[in-house]
Amino acid sequence: MANVTSMIWEIKEGYSLSSPGVFSAMLRVPREKFVPVKYRSQAYDDGPVSIGYGQTISQPYTVAFMTHLLGLKGKEKVLEIGTGSGYQAAILSLLAKEVYTMERIPELAVKAGRRLKRLGYKNVCVKADQGEYGWPKFAPFDAILVTAGVEKAPKNLFDQLKEGGVLVAPVGKGVDKRMMKFIKKKGQIVREEFGIFHFVPFVTESKKPRSGRRHKSSFS
Repeated sequence: MANVTSMIWEIKEGYSLSSPGVFSAMLRVPREKFVPVKYRSQAYDDGPVSIGYGQTISQPYTVAFMTHLLGLKGKEKVLEIGTGSGYQAAILSLLAKEVYTMERIPELAVKAGRRLKRLGYKNVCVKADQGEYGWPKFAPFDAILVTAGVEKAPKNLFDQLKEGGVLVAPVGKGVDKRMMKFIKKKGQIVREEFGIFHFVPFVTESKKPRSGRRHKSSFS
């Protein structure tokens, strides 16, 4: 059965990704704690795992690559759109100073917040709300990570990005998305494109909903 060491080896050798800081963080996060008990034997396999509600925890390589593209140094304030199980937020918490993560499915947000708190990730704040609006209260952000496929990155998120900040998102129509890295330079957005990835769709609402419940696992 695969384990965290073999998972990292697969990412390095199978995908030729070199990112020591990201790998170090992934080695410290128990991925099996972020998947349902019945799927724990699949936690370190090279693929996504169902977490219920039609959602998945992303393939390890996808998590590693998207995190790598953010280029975190340790002092950043990061916004994640699409908390899911909280696994990606846990990785980010070890690489950044503050992590704010949003999940549109309240049940997942509650579970992720409790899980992150239980496992000791103290610099993560979870909110149940629509991610397309971002989190203006804590903006601007040094980095923003969108973990669901979008046809185009919401303008609200670019508005909440600091000068020199980075936004990473899978973009395009259909289920196959192009991984995009956007850098805000002098008020303009510079784009870089990286390969095709498969993602569940980003769900939006026609109008802004009421503020969702916030499930805080840090900053007390």
